[in-house]
Amino acid sequence: MFSKKLRSIPPAAKIAISFAFVIFIGSLLLTLPISNLESSETTYFDNLFTTVSMVCVTGLFILPVATSYTIFGQIICIFLMQIGGLGLMTILATLITRMGKKMRYSNTIAVKEALNHDELSDFKTYLGSILKYTFVIEGTGMLLLAIRFVPELGLASGLFVSLFLAVSGFCNAGFDNIGAYSLQEYVHDPLVNLVITTLIILGGIGFSVWFDVTHNIQSVIKNKCRSGWKRTYRMLKIHTRLAINMTIALIVIGTLVFLLVEWNNPNSIGTFTFGEKVLASFFQTVTMRTAGFATLDYELIEPFSLLFFIGTMFIGGSPGGAAGGIKTTTFALVALLVISEIKGQKHVNYAHHTIPIEIIRRAIVVVTTFSLFLFASVSVLMLVEDQPFLYLLFEAVSALATVGVSVNLTPELSHISHVVLMILMFVGRIGPITILLSLSRKSKLTKDQLYAKTTILIG
Repeated sequence: MFSKKLRSIPPAAKIAISFAFVIFIGSLLLTLPISNLESSETTYFDNLFTTVSMVCVTGLFILPVATSYTIFGQIICIFLMQIGGLGLMTILATLITRMGKKMRYSNTIAVKEALNHDELSDFKTYLGSILKYTFVIEGTGMLLLAIRFVPELGLASGLFVSLFLAVSGFCNAGFDNIGAYSLQEYVHDPLVNLVITTLIILGGIGFSVWFDVTHNIQSVIKNKCRSGWKRTYRMLKIHTRLAINMTIALIVIGTLVFLLVEWNNPNSIGTFTFGEKVLASFFQTVTMRTAGFATLDYELIEPFSLLFFIGTMFIGGSPGGAAGGIKTTTFALVALLVISEIKGQKHVNYAHHTIPIEIIRRAIVVVTTFSLFLFASVSVLMLVEDQPFLYLLFEAVSALATVGVSVNLTPELSHISHVVLMILMFVGRIGPITILLSLSRKSKLTKDQLYAKTTILIG
């Protein structure tokens, strides 16, 4: 009977339940005495908030990891971030298929939706490749970071910190086990900055993009570049090209904007050399889109920079990875829709391809639901907190887009606001549409009815 009920659960609900289950277990594990330092004063609520933030790969915290948890507790944190980045269903599905067992079709559909993967053919290989690429990238990042942290902290501590940061960076979690001020101590360190940003970009670009790019690069190498790199780029899937183009555009524009706005700000990058200014601007732009690390104090940057970063956080990373936000491709489709309307075009086109209206509608729904969740949450925060509106908006977007950066406000908020942020993180990681679908019940009487057409005045 239980198995029958489990099979009847919609895929969207299974995704939500899997994340909720990990959060519940994780919060209990972090509350164990063995997980907490003797000097720590964490409560179950603090641990719950941390667990939600880690599983939802956000980065917001009430109390820092380094001063709250033992090595055992920090190992639990690594597992929570890893499960949150890949998804519990993805990991379980990979283990099941690797053991030679078959998954039920309904569970396969749920994993497919969690990964934003449309194809069911050769799904076992796809799942295995995700874990393989993940561990290779995280392992490489760990070794590179160890070059910096092993000499500073010793072999054991240096390797552990490097592992923690590599997993956190690739999963776009934004947590560190160094101190209470993220990576501000390493603002001028090219190695730490570039390794972390590379991990963030790779983790946020989406699994399907990796495989498409890798496949085409292998084809170029195999054919000894006979086809040429330009032609190889054109052979990439339209989704891959759009995700890469949007990622590059947002990083370049964000870096330039932050560099220009903060150029003379002595509290941020005003006293840095040119190279240090570019490095800091690049790091903030990358981390602000989905990761949560910081090499500057965001309470000291210009209000315009905060407002601009609210926009980039809202957009977030790309689908099918560990990133949050409405996603780069969603933003691009809405922008293309606006452009086509201005031009008076009937269809939305990109790269000589017409985008189906169903995908455009879904993009609009995603933006709308994100906006509604954000409006409702900021309204509650304004009612219970006596803080500047810009700061409250920044924290709310950071939570909903699972970014995790903060203007040092999260620890000062009330429990009500912390609950609001936890809800936003959960919704942001799973997706508002997934949440709504998991709560909805389809009626047998519901049909897609077509009535007589009418007109409505807008604008």
